[in-house]
Amino acid sequence: MKIIILGAGQVGGTLAEHLASEANDITVVDTDSDRLRDLGDRLDIRTITGKGSFPTVLRQAGADDADMLVAVTNSDETNMVACQVAYTLFHTPTRIARVRESAYLTRAGLFSNEAIPVDVLISPEQVVTNHIKRLIEYPGALQVIDFADGKAQLVAVRAYYGGPLVGQQLRQIREHMPTVDARVAAIFRRNRAILPKGDTVIEADDEVFFIAARTHIRAVMSELRRLEISNKRIVIAGGGHIGERLAEAIESRYQVKIIESNPARCRYLSDTLDSSIVLQGNASDKDLLVEENINEADIFLALTNDDEANIMSSLLAKRLGARKVMSIINNPAYVDLVQGGEIDIAISPQLATIGTLLTHVRRGDIVSVHSLRRGAAEAIEAIAHGDSKSSKVVGRMIGEIELPPGTTIGAVIRDEQVLIAHDDTLIESGDHVILFLVDKKYIRDVERLFQVGLTFF
Repeated sequence: MKIIILGAGQVGGTLAEHLASEANDITVVDTDSDRLRDLGDRLDIRTITGKGSFPTVLRQAGADDADMLVAVTNSDETNMVACQVAYTLFHTPTRIARVRESAYLTRAGLFSNEAIPVDVLISPEQVVTNHIKRLIEYPGALQVIDFADGKAQLVAVRAYYGGPLVGQQLRQIREHMPTVDARVAAIFRRNRAILPKGDTVIEADDEVFFIAARTHIRAVMSELRRLEISNKRIVIAGGGHIGERLAEAIESRYQVKIIESNPARCRYLSDTLDSSIVLQGNASDKDLLVEENINEADIFLALTNDDEANIMSSLLAKRLGARKVMSIINNPAYVDLVQGGEIDIAISPQLATIGTLLTHVRRGDIVSVHSLRRGAAEAIEAIAHGDSKSSKVVGRMIGEIELPPGTTIGAVIRDEQVLIAHDDTLIESGDHVILFLVDKKYIRDVERLFQVGLTFF
């Protein structure tokens, strides 16, 4: 595909990296020539210095025959105007824009071909807020992903010493939980992927990805680790967009405190939120944390824009007795350094956002794509179409499908039913199929499986 990316920041740069490795024709546009030079040195892409909303710059970037425009600059207005120009002058088929301000997002009818022609709106803050909210709802999970509107979920947990299944073969899951159907989709051991088979033995410290119907998730988690007590008290450091949205989403069910240094922002938050307590101060202030009984907090969340401040306040909160700490970290180099040590979960906003973008780049009828293990693996939800003549999957049992290396089918969702994948599960037209991909170089082969042959038309 020929794709133009406007903005070489965190999201634009990460997206270019993902797509360039999959043999797409990528052009990145930004006003910062140093950033572009850095990207161009690392990746096989074209770069153009200029303002992405200018028609001359878009033409230079190849908008005349581009398949897709992804506008992810820091300015909502630039992103929206660029989509308008691409639609009006160049008839670009797919236009994706990052829009952060809720003032735009809450207006019905603003984004349509008759108004501002944006096909897909991305709000990173909303994506990250949902991600954190699911982690709060499932204590002990490293990642929680919804499929088919939440009917099935993929959950990553770290297997603990003393968990009932540690040291046991995977086939014994059925013996332990005869009423629950679940499937382990992948295991990461010391950062290497292991494709699970019936005789694979789970070791302590393995990162285990399993898929099950939403109602069975907690039962499976209890087999892999001691179930943690549910969260009650939550402290949020940073009352920016994400801090505010998260507090709004969870304050009815949890006791929430927000620590924010800006007095005007504190006033705004205390007026806007219902029951959250807003404290003015610095989250790295030891006396403030002690005074606010940080040792009784179930979760401390560092959600400011400053990586170093997030890391330091998280380490301090952990040392002062917070049960679990999570931190937003934008710099990918830091994520690997801190996750799993003192900081329990490092959240990378650009990786959370990338999945939304990848969904629209994938061929075949792909409903959603989720980046796992910081981009090393992917979980994909695809819809099977056609019949046994035109499709490589419809009318076949899972055991008969030739899957690319490192790929497993975890579950099939048919209407309201969640069918955990077994060799004799038959795939029908219209089924949502959840696949797990450990090696991303086979992504094209997976897409081809779900593309319908010409006989279908």
